[in-house]
Amino acid sequence: MAKAYWIAAYRSVRDDQALAAYAKLAGPALQAAGGRFLARGMPARVYESGLDQRTVVIEFDSVAQAIAAHDSPGYQQALRVLGNAVERDFRIIEGVA
Repeated sequence: MAKAYWIAAYRSVRDDQALAAYAKLAGPALQAAGGRFLARGMPARVYESGLDQRTVVIEFDSVAQAIAAHDSPGYQQALRVLGNAVERDFRIIEGVA
């Protein structure tokens, strides 16, 4: 079974405090659901048409596990705290087997 990856690129952050409150809830909720943070932060270097924006990559054992993590009560609570504090490009992709 192929692993799955959450990739979130933050286009803008309107409320740093809300993002920090979200992170305090989201991190533990995602780890409890089997997520492993592989990368998070600003790019070390940007090439071609890349954007200099905060990016987070989280690994899961499967797409089903990644979706279940997103839909979990703990992560849904984190999303409520986040509200509209950020604009981000968020996707779940299946890894190469």
